[in-house]
Amino acid sequence: MNYLERSKQLYEKTIGNRRYLHENAEAGLYLPKTKAFVKSKLEEYGLNPKECGEGITATLGKGGKCILLRADMDALSMPEESGLEFACKSGETAHACGHDLHTAYLLTAAKMLKENEKELKGTVKFMFQPAEELFLGGKNMVENGILENPKVDVAMGFHIIPGKFPVNMIMYNNEGTMMFSSDNFRITVKGKGSHGAAPQHSIDPINIAVNIYSALQELIAREVDPSHACVLTIGKFNSGSALNVIPEKAVLEGTLRCNNNESRDKLFRRIHEVTERMAKVYNGKAEVEILANTPMLINDKNLNDEMISYIKDLNPDVILQNGVVASASEDFAVIANRVPSVFMYVSGGFNDDRGLYPAHNPKVQFNEESSLYAPAYFAHCATEWLKNNN
Repeated sequence: MNYLERSKQLYEKTIGNRRYLHENAEAGLYLPKTKAFVKSKLEEYGLNPKECGEGITATLGKGGKCILLRADMDALSMPEESGLEFACKSGETAHACGHDLHTAYLLTAAKMLKENEKELKGTVKFMFQPAEELFLGGKNMVENGILENPKVDVAMGFHIIPGKFPVNMIMYNNEGTMMFSSDNFRITVKGKGSHGAAPQHSIDPINIAVNIYSALQELIAREVDPSHACVLTIGKFNSGSALNVIPEKAVLEGTLRCNNNESRDKLFRRIHEVTERMAKVYNGKAEVEILANTPMLINDKNLNDEMISYIKDLNPDVILQNGVVASASEDFAVIANRVPSVFMYVSGGFNDDRGLYPAHNPKVQFNEESSLYAPAYFAHCATEWLKNNN
């Protein structure tokens, strides 16, 4: 089967699946409507989907080696301002990272591989996972056996990237870290409340939290090896409910991203030390809680090169860019740390003003023409890898 030609024939179906998922976006670990839709489509295509933890899996072929193809399904808890006619109906959730397209790609790949099942020289396992944005979904499915029965030998995933890029483009890294590690954390500061007009009777948690915030930024500026890339962002700061009341508690939530494990370990330790000691300076208390984490994403070089060769064979016109490094993180790294894996960016950009907005922006848009290619790459790479490695 020529998967590229078949993917083009199935383009409208892929887009239809994507738009349903986009309009009915769900965030987090529990995605009942999304899971039901994915299961129904896989059944329609002749597969036998099963739940794996909070995700969905299915297999094709029989015996031999096993390749895992993975897509994430979750959206973000944020409003959408894309102006699309199929924007999320809830107004509170948005597929602003393109996971709806990832799921649609893999559904179409599953359909094509099912049509070509007799030609497969091994087993293809599909992984539709929740909670990538929380770095919980990959671990959830690993803990529930996604890499076993049948045992997975290699894995592959794609991520769409918006911006001003040509659509027919693949970005990857076969030379080192492609995506940073991530440690998401919560800092809870406890003080003593009082009237806003009498601060001397209080232990102000907002003041403590502000000083903690400033001190954490100095860790990056003064304690990290400049040759290492690290990012520490506080994205959430909550405290108080009235303008004339000093509250009892303040909460900061943030994320640490690193491309070096030595710096990651040091910063993780120093976040705890700075938080606790800064709170003590102002007579308060503070504690750090880790919400979720994921390691650095590093592609297997040999597998990466092999998959790129298959993509070039299928589509000689594809534009390839090696050496891409992103400060974002990906919980596909949970899989990549256990089996040889490859993860690539698929361009979903525009050359006009639609390409101005990055992922996680409420106005971001992704080019659906990427659906002409990505499902074919999934299916073709799986087929060729099984043929050449069994």
